Amino acid sequence: MPPAPPPPETPSFEPYLARGLLLVALALGAILRVRLALTDDGLYWPDEIYQSLEPAHRLVFGYGLVAWEFIDGARNWALPGLVAGLMEVARALGLNTPGGYLGLVKGCFAVLGTATAWGSYRLARTYGAVPLAAAAGACLLALGSVPLYFAPRAMSENASALPVVLGLSIALAPGASRRALGVGASLLGLAVMLRLQTGIFCVGLLAILAARRQWKEARFALGVLAGWAVLFGLLDRLTWGEWFHSARVYLEFNVIRQGGSGWGTAPPSYYTRVLLKSMMGVSLVATGLSLLALRRAWSLAALVVAFYVLHAAQPHKELRFLIPMFPLFAALAGVGLDVVLRDWSTERVRALMALSVAAVGLGSAGLASQLTFGELGQYESTRPQVSAYDDSGPINRLLEVAGQREDMCGLKIEAPAHLAWTGGYSYFHRRVPLYWYQGPDRGSGLFNYVITLPQFRFGGEEVAQDNGFVLLRLSRPGCTPDPAYSWRLP
Repeated sequence: MPPAPPPPETPSFEPYLARGLLLVALALGAILRVRLALTDDGLYWPDEIYQSLEPAHRLVFGYGLVAWEFIDGARNWALPGLVAGLMEVARALGLNTPGGYLGLVKGCFAVLGTATAWGSYRLARTYGAVPLAAAAGACLLALGSVPLYFAPRAMSENASALPVVLGLSIALAPGASRRALGVGASLLGLAVMLRLQTGIFCVGLLAILAARRQWKEARFALGVLAGWAVLFGLLDRLTWGEWFHSARVYLEFNVIRQGGSGWGTAPPSYYTRVLLKSMMGVSLVATGLSLLALRRAWSLAALVVAFYVLHAAQPHKELRFLIPMFPLFAALAGVGLDVVLRDWSTERVRALMALSVAAVGLGSAGLASQLTFGELGQYESTRPQVSAYDDSGPINRLLEVAGQREDMCGLKIEAPAHLAWTGGYSYFHRRVPLYWYQGPDRGSGLFNYVITLPQFRFGGEEVAQDNGFVLLRLSRPGCTPDPAYSWRLP
């Protein structure tokens, strides 16, 4: 008699679980990010307005407040140019109000943040992690409270994170073709155009290729990056009049003169302390898994450590500075989880471990709405218990309402808020003078509307109010022209 056929193998559910886990995490992360983009009009830090939205508004609509960086030339025009392109798209779609074009811009940044989590998955796969481990690691980025909070904000850190993680995942893939290496190096070059500090990863790419003794590939990548350096310099030449002008001024101000220290300093332990306060579970799990990944992904770990240490060594620190590092950290966690999973052959145990890591990310997402500025390491000595959400949001929404008033000819924000901590003309969207609380008084005749506190709503008609702030139309017709009005941000 012929031997009995072997029993059929039980089909594995792991690939389906990995795919489902990744899709659910990305979908939920996208929903939370886009929701925040459309509901939060607040600021974390003025840079999200005056390094991107406001200069982009000037490019598209012809007016806006000018920060010192765009007077001295300490920033290049790549990020504002990108944002201006999105504003032009919004205008072409008929989204001509701040709610329309800002919603599109912030929504695009929210989607960019979701794509960055997918980039973490791809980078973990590049370093040999199985799909289930890579997906679980990506969940930490897709659902972590800090990445969720920052995602919709039009900042250089957010814009550069996706090209960094995709560039590394493509360029460092085993057996990467010459074309793939060129694409990966180009993405890293683009990241540097958007944020100068990501040049660390360009150096890292060349160092990794050299450590692998891939000399031909290293020379080619160096040539591609050199081409992007020329583009960087050319952009400065066309906009500021000198090659590499923005890089030189920026480095002189922040590295040589330590100008950033004027906005506060912190010890090297700052980032560790703040990450544990803002998302302890995600930070501890990612760190533990990353340690397990050291042997398999030492080069990726070296990039994370280099980026972290160089930022920790700088006196002025803000949590947002680490955003380009987060997707690499999540990918490293995915590799570490893969090391753990390889010791288990039982699919149910492997699935339980991956789901446990994903649950840590989900728990962090559940706590995201409770973040305070103190937990984010911001305003720690002045208002650490204040919610990190919608800060200055009421003023910004009243700015939008004010800009739509037909008789508007000048506006003063009487509330004790510096213009840098408001949305400027990106929200106001009206080419008339905008004064801050230290500007001219009501008797000057230079403005006919004020945003003020309820106790000061005398002398006019209340037009709108929002969470303790009032838009008031003063009892006077028209405004006196102000030939001395300055568009420079105070």
